[in-house]
Amino acid sequence: MRRIALLFASLALSACGLQPMYAGGGNGAVARGLAAVDVPAIEGQAGWLVRNALNDRLSAAGAETPQYRLDVRLDDQLDGLGVLRDDTISRERRTLRARYQLIDLSSGEILLDATAASDAGIDVVSSEYATIAAEQTALENLARDVAQRIVTRVALTLRKQQ
Repeated sequence: MRRIALLFASLALSACGLQPMYAGGGNGAVARGLAAVDVPAIEGQAGWLVRNALNDRLSAAGAETPQYRLDVRLDDQLDGLGVLRDDTISRERRTLRARYQLIDLSSGEILLDATAASDAGIDVVSSEYATIAAEQTALENLARDVAQRIVTRVALTLRKQQ
């Protein structure tokens, strides 16, 4: 009975049409497509962090001649949430939003126009240094998270193209 269930499960999974996104590893079509994405400079400190994270992920398969351009605009907000009786803020939320477009350089066609966002909560403590360090760490983590979301969406788009 158990063998029949395993056989049925393996047949059902093989017929579902799922394929690995990064089939072929670094030589696969998606990995080569990601390596062919150029990311111009993005404004601000958050832009620098996001661009570096994007370049790390996009160039994992090596360098290719740019065929695509990824334009990114960021919105970085730091909002006070918890207010104590003495009107001081006890909690902050940092939100990083990205609007991005993947453009085919040969035709100028916009292949992808999307957004990605992430947020993090920050405790405001009595030490100003600790609060600033927490805000900076949150920005670094958000930049990596947003970059990963962008790369995943770009990879899906490139996979559909091929």
